[in-house]
Amino acid sequence: MAEQAKTESHDPDFPEAFLQFMRSGWREDPLAVTPLPEVPNYAKRRAVLSEAFPGETLIIPSGNEKVRANDTDYPFRPGSDFFYLTGDRDPDSVLVLLPTGAGHDAVLFTRERNSKETDRFFRDRNGELWIGRTHTLGEKSAELGLETASLGALGPVLAGSAPGRTRVLRGFDVNVDRAVLAYEPDRSAPRERELAWVISEMKLVKDEWEIAQLQAAIDATVRGFEDVARVLPADRSVKERLLEGVFGLRARHDGNDVGYSSIVGSGPHATILHWVRNTGVTTPGELLLMDMGVEGDNLYTADVTRTVPVNGTFTPLQRQVYDIVHASQQAGMDAIRPGVKFKDIHRTCMHVLAEGLHDLGLLPVSVDEAMSENSTVYRRWTLHGFGHMLGIDVHDCSNARGQNYRDGELKEGYVLTVEPGLYFQPEDDLVPAELRGVGVRIEDDVVVTADGCRNLSDGLPRTSAEVETWLAAQREAGPRLPG
Repeated sequence: MAEQAKTESHDPDFPEAFLQFMRSGWREDPLAVTPLPEVPNYAKRRAVLSEAFPGETLIIPSGNEKVRANDTDYPFRPGSDFFYLTGDRDPDSVLVLLPTGAGHDAVLFTRERNSKETDRFFRDRNGELWIGRTHTLGEKSAELGLETASLGALGPVLAGSAPGRTRVLRGFDVNVDRAVLAYEPDRSAPRERELAWVISEMKLVKDEWEIAQLQAAIDATVRGFEDVARVLPADRSVKERLLEGVFGLRARHDGNDVGYSSIVGSGPHATILHWVRNTGVTTPGELLLMDMGVEGDNLYTADVTRTVPVNGTFTPLQRQVYDIVHASQQAGMDAIRPGVKFKDIHRTCMHVLAEGLHDLGLLPVSVDEAMSENSTVYRRWTLHGFGHMLGIDVHDCSNARGQNYRDGELKEGYVLTVEPGLYFQPEDDLVPAELRGVGVRIEDDVVVTADGCRNLSDGLPRTSAEVETWLAAQREAGPRLPG
């Protein structure tokens, strides 16, 4: 698996005189490298994974860069499982756990530095004149506390792995997938799934360091919501993308980036669950739903939603819908504690929504019948569940087995969202005209404690009255720049 030089069709065919001139006169400055403070966390996780698969070779890639358009790539973010085990941020890297008598040796196969020893430092688009100084293998090893090797040496390792004793985290690196299948064409898909679910289940319980990372991302998200509220006019329209951009500035300044595409939905756009085009404008008198989260420097992300009245005050009907959703969320939070089933939290939240829909005169049947497994007609106005796990992915632990997640019980240290919502589509002829185009979701991030849960995002208001007071206070404070 030799590295390929990354060049473009429009790169010039340099004359020899220029090449000779570029090969001399450069100073070699050392790169100051110290071990990352998180190194012990990554090592502990690799040890847990090693114990789960004694005697087997485990291969976890970081992933490849993805083309955005022609010769430009999307900003690279490493695969979450890979980063969870290494802390490495580079594309094309591959973590390999090689079995030994005492467990595993961890080796990180990664790109060689495009130093000035070859022309690649200025001719290759991954060269240092293009992307800046990169780590040598030794520097990366010192920073991550991991043995490193050249990516070009990975091929023989894959070829020498024992058939039936190798597991690969598939779908992240097409070159790794192709190479392993070439050496072992009869690979069993369940073996790969088992590796994925073991890593996912390792991530279910967050330790103190992880909770601190999440809290930092959530605190930055609170500041981002405040930034948006401070530039949201009460008496005129602005583009949804203006608000998306203001929050994005906070995310890039205080963290790594946004944790997912921000949803900024004004009026009827609030009823579209994954509205990410954000091409609309706000309208005084309508509601504005914002689902946004900052991804922190160590890639743990917040996931928070607030719905606010653009002009600062809910109408009576808007308030009624909002209060139903808030009551549902509060009921869910009150039910959370270790030993409670994930599905029971869902049913608790949904029952309150169904009662609210009944009070609005919308349910065609009784609340109990609407909640029955043979009906669930209430879901016409709330398609999604009450929440999901949160961590280094916005939908964390997604490969965990059902019995330990969706069908399982909560444990202390789980971090999850609580996010009920009601959505009345503009085209829905089964609701009164004044409800059409109204969407409300309230989402917070909570950690399960020994006797309940703690709301990590309680820096933002949740009740309708508190939202109105908070929005007025932010507008009074005026716009601010991160800093």
